[in-house]
Amino acid sequence: QVLTITCLHPLKYVILLTIITLYERGFFMSTTTIAVLIAFVCYLAMMIGIGIFSMKKTNSTEDYFLGGRGLNSWVAALSAQASDMSGWLLMGLPGSIYLAGTGKAWIAIGLFIGTALNWICISKRLRRYTIVANNSLTLPEFFQNRFRDKKKILLGISSIVIVIFFLVYTASALASGGKLFQTVFGLDYHYALLIGAAVILAYTFMGGFLAVCTTDFVQGTMMLIALLTVPIIAYAAISGDFTGALTAHGVAENSDFLSLFYMEGKPYPLISIVSDLAWGLGYCGMPHILVRFMAVKSEKELKKSSVIAIVWVAISLIAACFIGILGRGFLNETLVETGSENVFIKMIQQIFDGNIVLIFIGGLFLCGILAAIMSTADSQLLVCASSASKDIFKNILKPEAEDKKVLNVSRITVLVIAVVACIIAWNPDSSIMGLVSDAWAGLGSAFGPLVVCSLFWKRTNKWGALAGMVCGGSMVFIWKYLIRPLGGIWNIYELLPAFLIACAAIVIVSLLTPKPSKEIEEEFDRVAQMK
Repeated sequence: QVLTITCLHPLKYVILLTIITLYERGFFMSTTTIAVLIAFVCYLAMMIGIGIFSMKKTNSTEDYFLGGRGLNSWVAALSAQASDMSGWLLMGLPGSIYLAGTGKAWIAIGLFIGTALNWICISKRLRRYTIVANNSLTLPEFFQNRFRDKKKILLGISSIVIVIFFLVYTASALASGGKLFQTVFGLDYHYALLIGAAVILAYTFMGGFLAVCTTDFVQGTMMLIALLTVPIIAYAAISGDFTGALTAHGVAENSDFLSLFYMEGKPYPLISIVSDLAWGLGYCGMPHILVRFMAVKSEKELKKSSVIAIVWVAISLIAACFIGILGRGFLNETLVETGSENVFIKMIQQIFDGNIVLIFIGGLFLCGILAAIMSTADSQLLVCASSASKDIFKNILKPEAEDKKVLNVSRITVLVIAVVACIIAWNPDSSIMGLVSDAWAGLGSAFGPLVVCSLFWKRTNKWGALAGMVCGGSMVFIWKYLIRPLGGIWNIYELLPAFLIACAAIVIVSLLTPKPSKEIEEEFDRVAQMK
């Protein structure tokens, strides 16, 4: 038959040979993989569709960076928290708890406290102040307008800080996407990384802030559904005998796996607990979260957003911790350290197995993980682009540039940043938790103290702001590479000492230099007296 096909139909022979070759090399997917792939394709097509729709409504830089300050309460809340949590929530946190026990949940506790304080104390004041301060569209622009920095020193340095640390942060999200596609579809990590980056890039490039927030709203909803459903099913599957299931999967009987004060069977040091709680300090310095406060269309909507966001993050963090705990007793396989970040993926694959309908539903739940990854990466890309195009290109290099040109530069910057982030994330052994930790500490310590002092301390001046930003950002590197390796009491997450040193620098330098002008003080009082 092959000989006949070869002689009479050479084209059919080539097709047949190609099929045989692809089959031998494992290019044909199983029915399971195809069902999951269909779910992914439907989800990704919806995200790109939102980008195309949003592009029609994006006509200016204010639309591209703040969505015209028109976000409603639900979109603002879910987009802020979805962009915050990323793949860390569904991969990094459950993975660390799966390995070491619930002692690692102190990070989640710190993040919840930080989230609540950020929405309650920072959001309203920041939204008011950015409008009063010459309608500032970005955090660096707010610093410039707040302190009347005519030489644009604060603008330039803060923009550079954002680009540097957000490159690392974006890389962590793209690495999460690469590991997801690699685990689910068996793709080479590097191909998987490029596929995830391409989709995120597509809708961010087209629709800007509106596309990012709309997709983040969808993604935040999907994340919450996945986080609630999977652990409930897993717990029911082990018939409520949770302790017995843990014992059967390598956790010693009467161990301290479920104790907040133990990790890997050893007492968790107080210095480590404080270090984990310090993660919450980072919130008041995260530009991709703060920009949501600036974009809400009214303070009434902002109040609703606060309640929605705090409830969402509480439920999500608790559920993520339970995934790490339940995964240890539920999974048929034991994940080694390098694969522990895939615990949620493995749980979904084990639960939704059997007929094609279940597999497809499992694919939709896996999209919840993809949603967590994409919702952070798109926000980080946009913040990076805004700093490079609006703050550096428009405000420093080309003040005369027209709005349309700045918009085009923004889109080109999104593309360049995505490429550089892919290069940073190229190593398949890179730790999601490690990349997030570095970026979170850098942004939190460089901007957090300055945001708080800018909003609540009238005596803060330009030189104090500059000192705080430089000291906070540089201390992250000094502490991590020179002091923390000493161990003992010095082995604390670098965000805490860097944050405190930045606060001290702002206060000391502001008091040693001339106080702000009367104009700045009157503007501060006007914002403070608003009701």
